[in-house]
Amino acid sequence: MSETKSIREARAGFASILDKAEAGEATVITRNGTPVAALVPMPDYDALEDAADELLAREALQHLDESTVSMAEVLADLFSETDDRGAA
Repeated sequence: MSETKSIREARAGFASILDKAEAGEATVITRNGTPVAALVPMPDYDALEDAADELLAREALQHLDESTVSMAEVLADLFSETDDRGAA
C-alpha cells in the first residue's frame, strides 16, 4: 500500500521517501489534496515503462495489419507537409 504526502511533507521528508522507495514502497504526492505524482521503486517504474512499450508496439502492429501504404504515398505525404509548412 502506498503512503500519501502533501508537497510540503514530501519536501521536508524527501530522503525518507527515497528510502521507502528503495525498500519497495510507493509514495503519492498531493497538491491541495489532489494526487499529482508518485515516487515509486525503480523496478515498478521499469515494469511500467516495459508495459507502455509493449502496448505501443501492439498498437503499431495492429495499424500495420489494418492497412498498407506505398512508398509513393509516404513520400507524397512528406512532401505535402513540407510544402504546407513552407507556405505558412
